[in-house]
Amino acid sequence: MFIITKTNTFRLTLTALLTAIAIAIPMVMPIRVLIEPASFTLASHVPIFFAMFLSPSIAVFVSLGSAIGFLLAGFPIVITMRAMSHVVFALIGALYLKNRREKVLSSPLHSQIFSFWIAIIHALAEVAVVSLFFFGLAPGADYQEGFFYAVFLLVGVGTVIHSMVDFFIAQIIWTSLGKRMNQIARKVTV
Repeated sequence: MFIITKTNTFRLTLTALLTAIAIAIPMVMPIRVLIEPASFTLASHVPIFFAMFLSPSIAVFVSLGSAIGFLLAGFPIVITMRAMSHVVFALIGALYLKNRREKVLSSPLHSQIFSFWIAIIHALAEVAVVSLFFFGLAPGADYQEGFFYAVFLLVGVGTVIHSMVDFFIAQIIWTSLGKRMNQIARKVTV
């Protein structure tokens, strides 16, 4: 039996708000670069990182919402599937942060190390998805560029840089909101 409590309602509300932002960003953000199979939409990962700072379940739902946003925005299927792969890095990152959030986010060194390693996981997941399309194992894309350029450089290295920039934006917003965000995070962490 499911009992509605203040905490459940609060978690649901936070999840819904972050998911709505994650859906809207790909549709309305004017700053984006699209060089298939890569696309870089500024701040597209910020709601996912915010969700990671809160809890693993919220991170997964917001990641799925982000993929829906890329689909609704009319991006090619390979880019939508790359967005779907965000579930991997979001879940791993949120599980890591679950008991270490304040330590990681309060230290510039720890946060940059975390940002780099989560960006590597993020890039590996996206490279795996794009490789399926590149080698013709999944229909929907045809690339004339070589694997090194299209997949490794554009998607792999580009994703690491993009992920770290978005993490930095999310961290600045999180820390600028102060102690209140840590109180909210403690309330919703399960």
